[in-house]
Amino acid sequence: MAPVAVTETAAPALQPKILQQPAVPLQKDDILEDYKGSYKFAPITEAEVSRAMIKRYFNTMYERAISDVVIIGAGSAGLSCAYKLGTTRPDLKITIIEANVAPGGGAWLGGQLMTPMVVRKPADRFLRELGVEYEDEGHFVVVKHAALFTSTLLSKTLALPNVVLMNATAVEDLIIHPDPKSQSQRVSGVVTNWTLVALNHDTQSCMDPNTITAPVIISATGHDGPMGAFSAKRLVSAGLLKELGNMRGLDMNRAEPAIVNGTREVAPGLIMTGMELSEHDGSNRMGPTFGAMIASGIKAAHEAIRVYDSSEIVAGRIVA
Repeated sequence: MAPVAVTETAAPALQPKILQQPAVPLQKDDILEDYKGSYKFAPITEAEVSRAMIKRYFNTMYERAISDVVIIGAGSAGLSCAYKLGTTRPDLKITIIEANVAPGGGAWLGGQLMTPMVVRKPADRFLRELGVEYEDEGHFVVVKHAALFTSTLLSKTLALPNVVLMNATAVEDLIIHPDPKSQSQRVSGVVTNWTLVALNHDTQSCMDPNTITAPVIISATGHDGPMGAFSAKRLVSAGLLKELGNMRGLDMNRAEPAIVNGTREVAPGLIMTGMELSEHDGSNRMGPTFGAMIASGIKAAHEAIRVYDSSEIVAGRIVA
């Protein structure tokens, strides 16, 4: 006798009864843009504000629980990667996770808290693509304020409909599964928590995290620091990397090409970009010159497309 398919009928969800005030039509004289003492805002309730934020934030969390690409870190490399990837492949769902409240990493200033930003050629092409003005010094260009570059890049990246930024959110761990393409392990997503929670695990009882599944993870967490070089260090503790290379001393001429040319998939499913590579590979630091951060981010975007397009993906996981 052939097996009989049984369809389960889901129990009706219990819907809370919410007593809402009937919407009051907005009257013409309810609002007035007057800067002589009569400025009037449209009326609003506190509950409307809360629901407007909650609905959108948690809908985003629900929708991005499976992403196409997750970028850890919204510094200059991570944001350059997100912009290039988002504009090149508008079909991909790109989710950026940033531990700080303010994204941008160390790219809000130049060296020693000075404001100008130096970018070596040929990375100046990216500045022209963004529409960021600069002074040409021959072998390099200078943006009058690093914040001009970072705010422009951040604005244009967040305006892309396929890019989402979750700031004040820390990546606490990596999801690691058996790799269907080989006998090794594969990074298959990230483990997240709000940063204030992540910083207080030693002061409170267990506060479990959340997860985001994605076939491609790009780590751009910078060199060693409070949350820097996170993925590189986690690869070591997880047994996917024997030891850290540890960042070498400052040498601009060796450092920048090493970072750009070394941008790659360092473990199955994990692409590394920016200064985190100096800790992973043992390459030099370059200090206050930002061309490598831009170019490394762009190369990471190309690597992400290569990995994504060469894989069979089901529900956010690479299966072949």
